[in-house]
Amino acid sequence: MGGRALPAELLLRGGRVLREGGWEDVDIAVQGGRIAAIGASLDGCAGPDTVVEELDGRWVLPGFHDSHVHPVQAGLEMNQCDLTGLSTLEEYLDAIGSYAAANPSRAWISGGGWSMDSFPGGVPSAAPLDRLLPDRPVFLPNRDHHSAWVNSRALELAGISAHTPDPADGRIERDASGNPTGALHEGAMALVGSLVPAPTSQDLMEALLTAQRHLHSVGIVGWQDALVGDGLGMPDSLPTYIAARGSGALTAKVVLAQWWDRDRGLEQLPSLIERRALAAQAGLDAGSVKLMQDGVCETHTAAMLSPYLDAHGRLTDNRGLSFIPADALATYVAALDEAGFQAHIHALGDRAVRDSLDAISHARATNGASGLRHHLAHVQVVDPSDVPRFAALEVTANIQPLWACLDEAVEVLTLPFLAPAAREQQYVFGSLLRTGARIACGSDWPVSDPAPLLGMHVAVNRRSPEQPADAAPLLPEEALSVAEALAGYTTGTAYVNRLERSTGRIETGYAADLVVVDHDILGTDTTVLGRTRVTHTYVDGREVHRR
Repeated sequence: MGGRALPAELLLRGGRVLREGGWEDVDIAVQGGRIAAIGASLDGCAGPDTVVEELDGRWVLPGFHDSHVHPVQAGLEMNQCDLTGLSTLEEYLDAIGSYAAANPSRAWISGGGWSMDSFPGGVPSAAPLDRLLPDRPVFLPNRDHHSAWVNSRALELAGISAHTPDPADGRIERDASGNPTGALHEGAMALVGSLVPAPTSQDLMEALLTAQRHLHSVGIVGWQDALVGDGLGMPDSLPTYIAARGSGALTAKVVLAQWWDRDRGLEQLPSLIERRALAAQAGLDAGSVKLMQDGVCETHTAAMLSPYLDAHGRLTDNRGLSFIPADALATYVAALDEAGFQAHIHALGDRAVRDSLDAISHARATNGASGLRHHLAHVQVVDPSDVPRFAALEVTANIQPLWACLDEAVEVLTLPFLAPAAREQQYVFGSLLRTGARIACGSDWPVSDPAPLLGMHVAVNRRSPEQPADAAPLLPEEALSVAEALAGYTTGTAYVNRLERSTGRIETGYAADLVVVDHDILGTDTTVLGRTRVTHTYVDGREVHRR
């Protein structure tokens, strides 16, 4: 139970605490930000200044960690024209019109968060935006930030016409005559996005703190920021993190994944090393590097081994995009590994997964075992022959569980266009675990809801919380147990972030990173996960959220 330290700064009393064997009716005493004692009755640890929290039988879990998230971008969208939570064109237009009216001095309407499944074929048109805002340019990335919705004024300012070629790493959506229709995919987004006024340092700080409050409200105590640098139209947030750390405003435990510019090569490595040292001086870990290897299945830009099908089920010549050639990726990963960086690779299609595993294998052959905990993010489609390679290469599968269900994005925009074999390899979480792989769980917020309990619901049930209990699950044999899903959000991500000896568990000596919830998530009814809410979040024993 651990020794008792007197007096405690915080005493959590009357809760049901998750321990190795399940729930235990014990108290938790916190001193110096760490768990000082766990026991059946710790009233003796209380002193005159001890904060005593009566939990009244609620359930205490280790604090959650998000392995792949974009907090600053999410906060910017929340503070601008936020379309998340909406689902129809009419709702989007109402929100855009209201935001424009409330912000008449803003030259551009920016923000984002629309969903592809709100539009026919997943593709919006400039026409409704033109009717609403004919004279003010609009640039609104979708939830996954692989596409943007723009109006004709924005296209005009960017000089995009029927004669504008697609960039090598993107696509301009066009009509039958070749005219742009108002949607830009992947690298084409930058044609307009580069014109949008950059947020100020104050905007970025407000965005980070807005996002941190929201992440704490769903029980997240730490994360890996999956894009820190100038990339995909996102501003460099390293100065923001350094300032927040210096002022004490940053309460979460964070690791920063620096952006690898896919249009450059090894010449950027010295700058990454300098920025890592700059972050370390501020007490921040910027020892991860994010490489983006492909796009997404919904826009047919995820890199696939087999070609995509067209709307009639016929083979096309499109196998998606590899943003970095496979041989170059191997060279870059080996160089990063040698420099002591962890590789955090966006690999969504099966060809991107294979190229990324090959690159890490090359780094192992070149440098030997490094212990840097490289990980592949998203891994939507993994060829069966590559599943056991995760464990063999000690590569963590950085998964986003909320996507692993038969929602419209999968059922309508993805599966009909994939080769039959790829349809049977969607989010193979169970197979990865059964072959010995480590998993870490994240959200990719603002792409999808960051609430870990919702992600756990889908990981376990393979249905979304909105779907009825009898809805068809997506490949149910790939489901996780509640304990496995919880581990992905606690010990799994703590391991990736090199924090497994200090957080992710409720043990004496560990940081008092704790979440209190209002339901028993370990019961036989696994649908309770989608209904469970966080009532308290603590980071180092400090209350950062109370419902």
